[in-house]
Amino acid sequence: MAAQPPSGTPTFASLGAGTLALVNDEPVAAPGDDILGTGLAAAQLARLLHASRASTPFTLAVDAGWGMGKSSLMRLVDARLQAEPDVETVWYNAWTSTGADALEGLVKSVLVRFERRTLKRALARISRARAVTRGVRAVTTALGGALGAAGLVDELWTSWDAGPEARNGMREEIDRMAREWAENRPRRLLVVFIDDLDRCSEETVLAVCEALKVYLDVPGLVFVVGCDRSALGPSGLLRDLSPAGSAFMEKIFQTSYRIPVADNDGVGRYVEWCARSAGIEGMLDGALKKLLVERSGRNPRRIKRLVNGFVLEATLNPVWSGFRPEAVIRTLLLQYFYPEFYRMMTGASGAPGGDVVQEFMTYRRVRRTLLSPVPPGGRVSSPEFASDEEVGAFFEEYELSAPEPRGESEHGLEQMERRLPVGFPEHADDQGFTSLLGELLRVPDAQRLLVLLREGAPVPVEGMGQAQPPVVAGRDAAVDPWDTSAGGAPYETTPYDYQESFAAPPSRPAPQRAHPQPGYAYPQGRPQPAFASPLPPRGDLDLGRPLPSSLALEGLRILWVDDHPENNEAHVRRLRSLGARIALAHDRGEAGRELAALPFDLLISDITRGGEQSAGLDDLRAWRTSGTYGGPAVFLSSRVTPEREEGARELNARIFNSGDALLRYAMELAASLSALRAPEPSAPAPAAAEPSAPAPRSSDAPPG
Repeated sequence: MAAQPPSGTPTFASLGAGTLALVNDEPVAAPGDDILGTGLAAAQLARLLHASRASTPFTLAVDAGWGMGKSSLMRLVDARLQAEPDVETVWYNAWTSTGADALEGLVKSVLVRFERRTLKRALARISRARAVTRGVRAVTTALGGALGAAGLVDELWTSWDAGPEARNGMREEIDRMAREWAENRPRRLLVVFIDDLDRCSEETVLAVCEALKVYLDVPGLVFVVGCDRSALGPSGLLRDLSPAGSAFMEKIFQTSYRIPVADNDGVGRYVEWCARSAGIEGMLDGALKKLLVERSGRNPRRIKRLVNGFVLEATLNPVWSGFRPEAVIRTLLLQYFYPEFYRMMTGASGAPGGDVVQEFMTYRRVRRTLLSPVPPGGRVSSPEFASDEEVGAFFEEYELSAPEPRGESEHGLEQMERRLPVGFPEHADDQGFTSLLGELLRVPDAQRLLVLLREGAPVPVEGMGQAQPPVVAGRDAAVDPWDTSAGGAPYETTPYDYQESFAAPPSRPAPQRAHPQPGYAYPQGRPQPAFASPLPPRGDLDLGRPLPSSLALEGLRILWVDDHPENNEAHVRRLRSLGARIALAHDRGEAGRELAALPFDLLISDITRGGEQSAGLDDLRAWRTSGTYGGPAVFLSSRVTPEREEGARELNARIFNSGDALLRYAMELAASLSALRAPEPSAPAPAAAEPSAPAPRSSDAPPG
């Protein structure tokens, strides 16, 4: 029988959830919605910009990290400036454009604010200049009479986009238009707000900056750019810029305003407002509100997400009905700030006894014992330290001998940490993590909660979507050797599942292997696939990149080896929905038959199988040695240790513990293989030789 909460302990069931609601994540746009006191800074900044008309043009960076209120401050400044009769404002979200489109979009967003007559005059000047150059009559002015401001801007852009010469006159013409626009009313000002620049690609950032500095750097214009400047620095998004490019970027911002972190009182009021808006005010006592303030880093967006997570868990997850709200808050904090540990805590961690929390707590005590000098008279018994017996038992679980004498403690600890999850040493030194985990373990009935999270509660797979209904079997007109596995089981694909025999029709040749076999050489100058380079350090994948939304894995052929395929159902369905073809194998024998029958672009495997702790590594080593499979390989395991990373690296394989990382790797691999398989561009036909020129000798030809 499951343990019950202590008598008198308020749980979700006893508190009564009532009507709960999610808190929106939109920036503050009106002074009445300002909880953190941003409005005062916004009013002062708006007055400063208005008074600086004579200093234009200039660019101001509103600098802050993610979720710290850049957009809210800019929206409030925008609202203040709109009340001024001689100020126009433009709002441009850089994240909505890509590459060169950002240059065009930003320039057009500015020009469309000019009066129509100003735009018509500019179009007429360009038309007359062209007419003189080409000796034809100018007709653009007449045509422009029927166009609105947007149409005139499109015509202007078309004329500037005609070639380099036309583009050279673009800045001069914009400068002239800006002066004409400003002359209509003295001290007129156009303020352009650019948001989310630090979320864009390098190409988009450079295109926006080109627009600011090269074409729109004209009197009467002010640019207010919301970004995290550290993300745009040499160690961030633009780390690959040339010295000249870096020097260009330094000229973009004339000044910056760094948004200060709100004080505890202000953030406390913000937490109360969020709780009140969500309907959970009665569930959060003073201690929990203080916990949210401290653990959120006083980040407004983080607080909203934690409150919304709390609401969703309280509403949808029956696991929490018997627990106090503090259990939910601390679990969400652990999930939010330490996702990899949370993933191990709620899944198959590979820890002794399946309990990674107990494994970590024991490791921390053993580590502290081994790294602390033994005081004279011996160590006093303490829950913070491990006894000699506990140290010996812990090492024995990892098939290691406890270090003796104590002078070898550090070496013994290093050996043990090679078999522990990669984050354990960092977590042990992280006071925030250890205190948060300790607080979770002290909530009433914590052990029952951990068991439910690990065994009884469904855990969503990040980035890979929820489990979907079974795919309905269908038929496709095209049949090839990929319709079924070597064992006769169908390969499921989306939108079709094939149920044909393995034998290929005589008219359809078997597909050629795309992965490199021993001795395979890539054509000179052709793009190398992602798996051809050694394994980079962990964390090199761009986890911020959006996941694919279409058939980004079309045709990618995957063999997935795991003795518990039911654990991977969500991953498999997500990959198939993006076009991948996947064969499933339970063990080395089944996988070997698949590899002998069909070519695969990617091998995915577990590591521990049955009683063999390194079965996946051993299998891949055998296939590499025999030449059975030489292509890219990935190990998917909730437990990533330095020892396993090294084993994967030796086999030129990758190891991931999340569906997001696996999906992005597969996406990058599919793109690399697509480029590799693309036909080489045909060489242009040689120009006809002059009659008197001798034909070149074969030895004069350039090397191919």
